[in-house]
Amino acid sequence: MQRRESEEPARFGDLDDLDQDDPEVRAFAEHRARMDRPNSEATVEGMLRGVDEFAQSANRTGGHRRLVAVAVVVLILFGVLFTVWNAVAYMLGAFFG
Repeated sequence: MQRRESEEPARFGDLDDLDQDDPEVRAFAEHRARMDRPNSEATVEGMLRGVDEFAQSANRTGGHRRLVAVAVVVLILFGVLFTVWNAVAYMLGAFFG
């Protein structure tokens, strides 16, 4: 799958007949793309979009920024594992304790 360049608007849709190099057409196409993509983080789709944007930006970076992104992911996974371990220990303690 080929990614769009950051300068290219997200979509032109039915604006394909217009001049794509015109700044006003480009701005309108970007506006329409933002309108199609609501920013609600309270939905599963919004949360997954946030994770996808984080993963894409982490893959584009290098050096210390990539190291920080990997450290954030490792800390999140450590927190999840710690929470699961405590939940399992609590359940085993409740059943057999």
